[in-house]
Amino acid sequence: MSNYASGDVPKADIDTDVSEFLTAQSSDSTQAAMMAEAVLQVDENDVVVGPISKADSHYQAGELHRAFSVLLFNSEGKLLLQQRAHDKITFPSVWANSCCSHPLASDDEMDETNARGVKLAAIRKLDQELGISPSSLNFDDFHFITKMRYSARMNADWIEREIDHILMIQADVELNPNENEVSAIRWVDVDELDEMLVAEDPDNIIAPWFRCIAAVLMNSDWWNAIGDKAACEALQDGLIHDMGDVTHMLPNAEGADLMTSIKEVRPFIERRIVESLTASRHERLAGAMMHLIHGGGKRMRATLPWLVGRAVGDTHSGLLDIGAAIETIHNFTLVHDDIMDDDEIRRGRNAVHIEYDLPTAINAGDAMLAIAFERLVMSANIDLQDIPSLVNRIAWMVRRVSEGQQLDIEFERRERVTEDEYLEMIEGKTAVMFHICAELGARVAGADDETIECLAEWGRSVGLCFQLMDDLIDVLSDSATLGKPTGSDVAQGKQTLMVIHALEQPDSEPKSRLMSVLGTCEEATEEMIQDGIKALEELGSIEYARAKANEYHQRAHACLDRIPDGPAMLALRELTDLQLKRLC
Repeated sequence: MSNYASGDVPKADIDTDVSEFLTAQSSDSTQAAMMAEAVLQVDENDVVVGPISKADSHYQAGELHRAFSVLLFNSEGKLLLQQRAHDKITFPSVWANSCCSHPLASDDEMDETNARGVKLAAIRKLDQELGISPSSLNFDDFHFITKMRYSARMNADWIEREIDHILMIQADVELNPNENEVSAIRWVDVDELDEMLVAEDPDNIIAPWFRCIAAVLMNSDWWNAIGDKAACEALQDGLIHDMGDVTHMLPNAEGADLMTSIKEVRPFIERRIVESLTASRHERLAGAMMHLIHGGGKRMRATLPWLVGRAVGDTHSGLLDIGAAIETIHNFTLVHDDIMDDDEIRRGRNAVHIEYDLPTAINAGDAMLAIAFERLVMSANIDLQDIPSLVNRIAWMVRRVSEGQQLDIEFERRERVTEDEYLEMIEGKTAVMFHICAELGARVAGADDETIECLAEWGRSVGLCFQLMDDLIDVLSDSATLGKPTGSDVAQGKQTLMVIHALEQPDSEPKSRLMSVLGTCEEATEEMIQDGIKALEELGSIEYARAKANEYHQRAHACLDRIPDGPAMLALRELTDLQLKRLC
């Protein structure tokens, strides 16, 4: 067993940036040194991925890792609580269960036979934190009950993301708390614990993970099982309870920025997408479906249901299934869009129909649409009764996207398109996905109807702003940033809002220059395209489109202003601003 006294504690390298931040932040050398301990990174099913430093597993986005929580009862049936030391790097001064920490990357503490590893880790930490001699504890008196998966952010820098193994033990022990770990202790019965849970005492804040255990999992059966081996064993359920993001349970929690928030869940969404798209028995079809996924992307739409859900309600991994399904649909539309628009480049790489062939690309897109709905209806974390309404809303989204695409196709054959028609088209092609991601995120998180409607309107406004800014970026950014030639929309003669505005202006020399390049496609030289863009600027069309984008940007923020503030709102605010900042 790992032993602090002998120095036999596994260590892992800490990322350089994390190490430098840790050195600058922490004045407690003992606590800082312990951040190099090698904990166990795990996947959503608690399968060990490998060792990772305690610091890296908790810094910024963090990584999901294995933990344990001990509930130590005395012979009077009272539960020992500890208040974490005021100098702890993560979650200082909060009240938690008797002992909570991590099994380390040693053979003993990785032993999953009858939870032997976490029990050995518990004995080690009970000694180190509370001075409880290992000789006073009977290994067989530890009872593994269940697991829970949760995340809880303290601030922008530190987060807990754990699969927590919950252990119960009854023992009368001698305590000698380590002041470096524990600032106070307290024994409570069930009524006293309930009083602590409902009190809003800023001097006695309950740790989010312990609140999950005490308020959600720990029912009367747990209290009645104290000291009864058979009753404790009967409590074992073999589950990993999905608590989602419980940051809101910490009164003084601070949120993280958008990119950190996306990074927290993106790997789990990527895994869902890859699992679904590579399940095909046909290797070439699977490769075509994965082509754009391999091209990267921020996965903003995919993470949006989770980001919205945690801002207004309760999160669980079903939100990630919804995100994965919608991201798969989004990529399906891109495959077919590139075919219809005759675009050869997407995300800096060949479009699917170029990399493979046209029939394969069409077939891959069709399969992706079907697979997205498979992912949704097979989610183990969405209530069966909710599936029909979710399928209905996402199907409506797909129909609206198709209608928007059809309008886009028809616009190519028309000499003039009105502004209202253009806005209807981009609402279908782009904004509706943001709309549905936000709506379903709020709905599945349990928000009320007014909040759901508010977030749906926020998503729509963000989506419209996004597309209007995307049009602007096409003419104002360089080709390397775009991943395609600058001004390609102008060369193809697309009637974006800028072009619609320009064509509505009286005849003039700048308008004639613009008309001479619109729709010239491959014949357009770089000089011609740049002159067309300059003409748009001279006609005031670029500024007009920018003003319209700003209008939807302000509408989106007005929606967020109606939602109670909280740690998760920071990411939604940054997402609202994201496209505008690309042209700052």
